[in-house]
Amino acid sequence: MSPYPHLLSPLNLGFVTLPNRTLMGSMHTGLEEAPDGYDRQARFFSRRAQGGAGLIVTGGVSPNEAGRLGRNGAVMREAVVAGHARITTAVRQSRGLIVLQLLHAGRYARHDGLVAPSPIASRINPLTPRELTEDEILLTIEDFANAAMLAKEAGYDGVEIMGSEGYLLNQFLAPRTNQRTDRWGGSAANRQRLPAEIVRAVRARCGEEFILVYRQSLLDLVEGGSTFDEVVDQAKTVAAAGANLVNTGIGWHEARIPTIAHMVPRGAFAWAAARLRSHLNLPVVASNRINTPELADRLIADGNADMVSMARPFLSDPDFVAKARAGRRAAINVCIGCNQACLDNAFTGQLTTCMVNPAACREAEFGDVAGPIEPKRVAVVGAGPAGLAAAVTSAERGHRVTLFEMSERIGGQFNLARRIPGKEDYAETIAYYGARLSELGVEVRLGTLARAQELLAAAYDHVILATGVEPRALDSVGVDDPRVLTYAQAIEMPERAGDTVAILGAGGIGFDVAQLLAHPTGAGDPTEPDIEGFSRDWGIDTAFTERGALQRPPTSWPAARRVTIFQRKPGSAFGAGLSKTRGWANVQEVARRGVAMTGDVVYGHLSLEGLHITVGGIPRLVVADTFVLCIGQEPQAGIAPALAAGRVPYSLVGGARDAAGLDAVRAIEEGTRAALTI
Repeated sequence: MSPYPHLLSPLNLGFVTLPNRTLMGSMHTGLEEAPDGYDRQARFFSRRAQGGAGLIVTGGVSPNEAGRLGRNGAVMREAVVAGHARITTAVRQSRGLIVLQLLHAGRYARHDGLVAPSPIASRINPLTPRELTEDEILLTIEDFANAAMLAKEAGYDGVEIMGSEGYLLNQFLAPRTNQRTDRWGGSAANRQRLPAEIVRAVRARCGEEFILVYRQSLLDLVEGGSTFDEVVDQAKTVAAAGANLVNTGIGWHEARIPTIAHMVPRGAFAWAAARLRSHLNLPVVASNRINTPELADRLIADGNADMVSMARPFLSDPDFVAKARAGRRAAINVCIGCNQACLDNAFTGQLTTCMVNPAACREAEFGDVAGPIEPKRVAVVGAGPAGLAAAVTSAERGHRVTLFEMSERIGGQFNLARRIPGKEDYAETIAYYGARLSELGVEVRLGTLARAQELLAAAYDHVILATGVEPRALDSVGVDDPRVLTYAQAIEMPERAGDTVAILGAGGIGFDVAQLLAHPTGAGDPTEPDIEGFSRDWGIDTAFTERGALQRPPTSWPAARRVTIFQRKPGSAFGAGLSKTRGWANVQEVARRGVAMTGDVVYGHLSLEGLHITVGGIPRLVVADTFVLCIGQEPQAGIAPALAAGRVPYSLVGGARDAAGLDAVRAIEEGTRAALTI
């Protein structure tokens, strides 16, 4: 019997049967505009088709020039059909099904020709759109239908009409952005007219045997958004107009509620999909923070949805479905919701990839892991993220690998990260690497300090040093005082912190420590998510009695301690170096727990009375029970000179190579690349 019978069961759409209930949701990767983008997308999507994705949705492509995401944004036109055909041919050869997402950016567009229902600028875009005329609206309908027909000519199995996340069609639906008084605005029926007309036109142009997915904004999570009744009416209208599937979207890009980052509980919005599904006679797709096969299977079994959309989980592991089908759950490289290499890259104009899978969107660059000409004996020193990536990749290539780790467990800094409330899923990455080490037969020596002379004596062909970092000290404070903790000590033993805490350093680690020490309960169990608590804290109206499903959140959250974060930088721009797409939420989390923040600090000495500092040149005494040092890290690569003297080929990766600006994206990529060069 299948371990996930509901997830892996087929779904019959009448003219086509999807092999399982997984939908690889749309992600704008940047490959859509890259010079070699068609070939790279062909590799990217065909790899996911090989791994068993039930239905693949591409990144957004505009139906016309006005709808482009940016000045060089992708547009579906006759000239690009041949390029798209390379994508569909590759996916078909891998026995997959793929639909092209048609996305009109509306007021989110970053070019001078942006248009919208009404000339109202978004707070996340400095440009103000021009209001569409009646003739332009009619032409937009025609453009969608024409783009869909071109997609069909290119070999796509269908299209997804993007009506969510605050893009153009969503802008027509919401009173927030639609203040028209003609037949395209005003009443709910008028505001819903454009999406329905587009779906109807696409169906008429492309025929019945063509998959048509409508991406419905389920929860706008902004003021002036749609009511639940309007959402239901919209879904029914597009279903009647010819849609085959209703795929749900959560939150506009300008919403001040996190919707996919790691602090969002698993399956946090499935309740809303279930409620919509009860009103439709059409398959409904649940989305957002569904990252494991057991959760996906349960959501379908419990009637929350007919399918599940998992975009980033197919970034992190293209074989998600194949491994689930084979009963290899432990070997799935689970998406941990970090956003660091996917959404952060997408929203800063960089190509998307994945922190835990650096080959994502770079399949040609990394290539298929193939065995070396001559297997070698490889030693990897350090079992943090960089070392684990190096050991697994080396073993996948056929080398004989020994992994040395000084502590009694693998994981390195991820063992700290998983203790932070909201980051519990980081444990999934450790478990994945543990499973892969076992499957590949890597010899793992825990509790072992690898010494240079022993490595030299063993005559390894190559050594990868992934010995990581250690917390940086502050000479004027010292670490001998019982009131002083390093960040590692504070995270591993939060019970050592007193009632009042001063955190020195406002980088990512400083905010993590603040989140942990201010949180009343600490890290939880991601398999038992507190969706009710999350919704209450962030102001999500789960009764959906208010527009946009918004309610007033509590002004403050419970706190376990009084915490202050200090930083050297002047001003009040705290969290500027955090994740582009979730940093604001990290700052909000600690601020709502009463964490104070002070900048323009110069640290002085620690006396019996407290820590002497200056703030903007003015002396101050900080009195606290505990002082936590989050002021940076130093590399640990002490045996590198001895290896060099012994003429043993070696690589330095991750923090051991350079602690400045270290993050797990760089660490895992460097470990992977080092293994590929042996």
